[in-house]
Amino acid sequence: MSLFKRKEQEAAVDWLIVGLGNPGAEYADTRHNQGFHAIDCLAQRLGANYWKTQHQALTAQVKPQPATGGAPVMLAKPQTFMNNSGEAVRALLRALDIAPSQLIIIHDELDLPAGTVRIKRGGGHGGHNGLRSIIDALATQDFIRVRVGIGRPPGRQDSADYVLAQLKPAALEEAQIDAQCAADAALATVTQGLLAAQNHFHTGQGG
Repeated sequence: MSLFKRKEQEAAVDWLIVGLGNPGAEYADTRHNQGFHAIDCLAQRLGANYWKTQHQALTAQVKPQPATGGAPVMLAKPQTFMNNSGEAVRALLRALDIAPSQLIIIHDELDLPAGTVRIKRGGGHGGHNGLRSIIDALATQDFIRVRVGIGRPPGRQDSADYVLAQLKPAALEEAQIDAQCAADAALATVTQGLLAAQNHFHTGQGG
């Protein structure tokens, strides 16, 4: 395959959906990896079984299908560790030749209670180092975020310890349910648009 054809194939994507997390088994079952969990849910649901490493990320191409509203989508999990997520996201956007407005970031959110999913476009990073890195790398806040609530740590527990703690089985099961909901929210954004997705997922949820 020529370089031109390879570039053309990579660029045939309408949406880039990125889940934030940290690579490695020691981080797999933590709150900070809710973005990775949601991407895995999407990959299973959409039949994206082939992963490859490119632009410092694991990526899987999703062919146009009814579940994506006929849109070609790429799923990605940056392998740069959370604090440098922007490096992978910027490289992927450039390779795909798409705008930040076609980017959906799925991430954990301390300021939302567990069991809550919110969708928004723009805004600051709120202290989330993955979002901070992406905003700095892209020099814009104009992308969509699917925010997966994990709640604040109990008592005086440090936030970093809280988000990186290994989840016990019951909490992990609840986190997986939230990740499924985040996957639903990302797909709804792609197929129905931001406003319709927000109306659906925000109705009846606190916060």
